[in-house]
Amino acid sequence: MREKSDALFKRAVQYIPGGVNSPVRAGKAVGVDPLFISRAEGCYLWDADGNRYIDYVCSWGPMILGHGHPDVIKALQERISLGTSYGAPTELEVEMAEIIIDMVPSIEMVRMVNSGTEATMSAIRLARGFTGRDKIIKFDGCYHGHADSLLVSAGSGIATLGIPGSPGIPKDLAKHTISLPYNNLSATTETFEKFEKNIAAVIVEPVAGNMGLVLSDRNFLLGLRKITKEMGALLIFDEVITGFRVGPGGAQEFYGIMPDLTCLGKIIGGGLPVGAYGGRRDIMERMAPSGDIYQAGTLSGNPLAMAAGLATLKILKNREIYNNLEEKGRALFSGLEIAARSAGQDITVNRIGSMGTIFFTKDPVKDYESAKKSDTIKYAKFYRAMLQNGIYLAPSAFETAFVSIAHDKEGIQKTVECAVEGMKVI
Repeated sequence: MREKSDALFKRAVQYIPGGVNSPVRAGKAVGVDPLFISRAEGCYLWDADGNRYIDYVCSWGPMILGHGHPDVIKALQERISLGTSYGAPTELEVEMAEIIIDMVPSIEMVRMVNSGTEATMSAIRLARGFTGRDKIIKFDGCYHGHADSLLVSAGSGIATLGIPGSPGIPKDLAKHTISLPYNNLSATTETFEKFEKNIAAVIVEPVAGNMGLVLSDRNFLLGLRKITKEMGALLIFDEVITGFRVGPGGAQEFYGIMPDLTCLGKIIGGGLPVGAYGGRRDIMERMAPSGDIYQAGTLSGNPLAMAAGLATLKILKNREIYNNLEEKGRALFSGLEIAARSAGQDITVNRIGSMGTIFFTKDPVKDYESAKKSDTIKYAKFYRAMLQNGIYLAPSAFETAFVSIAHDKEGIQKTVECAVEGMKVI
């Protein structure tokens, strides 16, 4: 029964474009109208009609501790009575900077912003200002937020809705963004040879999470590190998703590769809006007011977001948590693969730790072109079958599923059992 959700959606479309405040939530790609969520706890969501679901969206990644973790709730309760925003520095911002710098190998200085989009937008501006160059390289299917420079051949909602780019982006701006095939080092080398000293930065998701999950080849990342150093460009890792998700030091610690700048978000807010960018001291000191490159934000370093994020990161400093997440991730995605095989379905499973994607294709998925071969019609049928059985997945074949420490063996087993039936429906 979804009477209240359906009624809310009918109201929403009258006042909100498409009835949602972020396009991928709409459910168009999977043939459903969105659920309206009323509350969450642990690994569960409840919709407006009181239906309960096991949640593998986890607010698109931030809820690594599960919903309503006691330490996070306590931190928020203690802070909210002291005021919600000051527009002035707080001790919490300093503590957040210290813990990020302690945990992320490449970051020597960091600045807080309000979203992942702000983080990548600011890092790109900083790279252009620092190098005195205009062009940037990104990779097909990688989504770095909705800033104008970064929507060229992007993933996430762009991939889900089949939009090739977006109107409203001036051609004179778009021409400075070069999008290349992911995991293709030779294309990057050729582009540097063509444009020589005009490239300010290469921005990349070290583990792509917005065309579905696609793992990078370490040699690809090593090659990017080498060529950017040789050509005087900056290497930017977009770790908005992977930061503190694949390990306490993110994907850069996992791969052992140090970028010049890193973009963060999601987990560092503990479920509240947040973003951050940081990196080498000599680069970061170019930001105003210590330098001449400008960026600002009224709510940057918001005390509630800092409190929730600090509570989360303090828990994640315990590396044993990642062993637990690895076990749960393995159990879920191996179970989904077995369920598909038992129903005679060809799928490819990409996973790292507690995040992964099932692609309805028999071919390996290593880039955007191979990801797009995934059968979206089959995924939509699978999604609807799972939703009917109380399993909440991303309403897109090109997004990533997440496991939290709140997911238990019983819930994962139930998910796998539902997947067996869901694969049969296909």
